[in-house]
Amino acid sequence: MKKFTVIRYAVALAAATLASAAQSQTVLKFSHTDQQFGARHAAAVVFAKKVKDYTQGRYQVNVFCCSQLGNDPKNIEQLTLGGIDFTVSATGSYAGQIPTLNLMMMPFIIDSYTQGWKFYDESKWLQTQFAKAPEKGFRFLATWEAGFRNMTTRDPLNSPEDAKGKKLRTFPNEMMRWQLEAMGFGIQIMPLPEVYLAIQQGAVSGQENPIDTIASNKFYEVAPHVTLTNHVYSPTPLAISEKTWQKLSPEDQIAIAKAAKEVAPFQRNAIRDNDEKLLAEMEAKGAKVNRKPNTEAFRKAVEPVYAKARDKYGADVDAVLADAAAVRKAVK
Repeated sequence: MKKFTVIRYAVALAAATLASAAQSQTVLKFSHTDQQFGARHAAAVVFAKKVKDYTQGRYQVNVFCCSQLGNDPKNIEQLTLGGIDFTVSATGSYAGQIPTLNLMMMPFIIDSYTQGWKFYDESKWLQTQFAKAPEKGFRFLATWEAGFRNMTTRDPLNSPEDAKGKKLRTFPNEMMRWQLEAMGFGIQIMPLPEVYLAIQQGAVSGQENPIDTIASNKFYEVAPHVTLTNHVYSPTPLAISEKTWQKLSPEDQIAIAKAAKEVAPFQRNAIRDNDEKLLAEMEAKGAKVNRKPNTEAFRKAVEPVYAKARDKYGADVDAVLADAAAVRKAVK
């Protein structure tokens, strides 16, 4: 009888210990718009594991992909309110809170991944803009990667002449709208999950996004002409809700920031190294990739955008262009 009493006590004690551990663990929500097979989602999963390891299991990050909890503007809004804890989105998506980040969407200011990484890590102007985030309700932990933005269209696209009369989907960003309109496109803003069907039904002629996003969303199936314009370099800063950050102990703040920064090289390299592989896979499935469009014609078409930006943002424009020029000089 005593033997069974001891066993029951041991089982009860184990259950109580597990319950206590579960209660002491805090679950954090990480929401993003990438698909399950995209590089952002892969990086988010690695980040979640590192957070759990570095906090000795005190924090568990649950990752919600594919716009399950909202599109990019909604995710950032929820971040400021504390409704979610992390998101990762294009720099221009944060411009609703920090308007000067629109300038990171200026066309053709970065020519290579190496230049882009150096700019985002070292630009004093950009670090000043990032430092404004906590007062807006979030803070940047690290700059992850999306890659260069390119076009996928139903019809061939080689120059601004081919853009005339065509409606292109893009995300809600002022600078992107200015440059696409300067190229000759009509613009349609819509959430990412609606884009495939909109192209399929002919509501828009195509869309623009980095190669990884094009591949993971299979846009090439309905807009088979993939044109490598590389018109905007588009990394994806990872942000944490300021409400969440302030609840963390100094020890856990260090642990989570460390996890975010450690994932950045993994994610950056994955995007850069996979571009050609993904293009080849899309070509094998019927996509027609234009690797050498008339880039000079596109560059010339968007020249008025810089003046338009100066009218609104003043000296910040020249600060960005100066930092970008310095990077291009240092890194060929």
